[in-house]
Amino acid sequence: MRIAVTYANGEIFQHFGRTEQFKVYDVENGQVLRSQVVGTGGQGHGALAGVLQQLGADVLICGGIGGGAQAALASAGIRLYGGASGPADAAVDALLAGRLDYQPDVHCDHHGEHHDGGHHCGSHGCAGNGGC
Repeated sequence: MRIAVTYANGEIFQHFGRTEQFKVYDVENGQVLRSQVVGTGGQGHGALAGVLQQLGADVLICGGIGGGAQAALASAGIRLYGGASGPADAAVDALLAGRLDYQPDVHCDHHGEHHDGGHHCGSHGCAGNGGC
């Protein structure tokens, strides 16, 4: 299995469509065999599903993510664990242990706004059915 995590400075990056890196983990028998940080090549939003598909990702852990990107991931057969936050390595360990804290109904519809000024999709305001 291959798990990808939106990634910045060791943490789960909170806006899928703006992530510049994924940390990719190769997992076998419930153990991480190796990991690497991979750049997105300047791709954004729905196009990132294609990047993940090229990487051979089976699973994505991320913070906030919009509906279009969710649909693209579903079409690519990539299982989504959105609304997660914290250290990327700890999230992968938690997923493998069956205790990852994520939001199955994660939704972010603030794609016209910058998420730099204190609003972080997936961490508190954008998780759940009601959006932000």
